[in-house]
Amino acid sequence: MTTSDDRLTTLEIRFAEQEQVIEELSGQLAEQWKVIERLQKKLDALTDRFLVLEEQTLPDTPVTKPPHW
Repeated sequence: MTTSDDRLTTLEIRFAEQEQVIEELSGQLAEQWKVIERLQKKLDALTDRFLVLEEQTLPDTPVTKPPHW
């Protein structure tokens, strides 16, 4: 039979373990946000470069009159 003290000790141990897991998960989440922010900056820079290159490679369409004019 389990005494009240044993039950309390068991709960305290579980609480401490869960608290540690929460701290670890919080740290991992913070690191993931840093990675996401870094990747977002890289994506933005690549998008800007792509748009510049796309503008440079667009063919210049000469302004000409239609043949029937």
